[in-house]
Amino acid sequence: MDISLLITHLSKRIILTENDKSFIQSELNTEFLKKGEFLLEQGDVCKKTSFVIEGCVKTYHTDKNGSEHVVAFAIEDWWTGDLASFTTNAPSDYSVKCLEDTTVVHFSKKNYEALHAQIPLFEKFLTDLYSSAYVNAQKRLVNNFSLTAKESYIEFRKKYPQFEQRIPQYLIASYLGITKEFLSKIRKEISLES
Repeated sequence: MDISLLITHLSKRIILTENDKSFIQSELNTEFLKKGEFLLEQGDVCKKTSFVIEGCVKTYHTDKNGSEHVVAFAIEDWWTGDLASFTTNAPSDYSVKCLEDTTVVHFSKKNYEALHAQIPLFEKFLTDLYSSAYVNAQKRLVNNFSLTAKESYIEFRKKYPQFEQRIPQYLIASYLGITKEFLSKIRKEISLES
């Protein structure tokens, strides 16, 4: 399977030699999953993180009443999984499910160790990746506290314009922490203002 998107993604952040690229190609595996299949199910330990080559997934928590709460989406050139579960071996609080037919590259702990040993700059890449994820999570928390639902939706559309056509509105509403009916009302207001 062609993992050139992953190589390009890594090359934006660290310098890779041709040997590094060949090693990455030989070390990693891709997996194709159909729409509706799980990369991870809540309660299982996350044994791998995944880079999306093609497709779209949602990460969500199911509460004790059976309601789903979407916490993230991932499309091409994005990472997915449960980092807390992956690093601590604790059961995951999240499920990761394919919203479209999806191809991913998996990274197990063994893969990470091999890449660290072969490519010293890989550690810098991971540090940058985790720092960026932390910063984005902090910004999202602040937005949840300080923005109205309408402002949150406008911010979401600005930040992720590609999601509007690919992700059902009820899932976007769940991500924003509102009902699909309220999101529909907000969308009507915005269209009238345009």
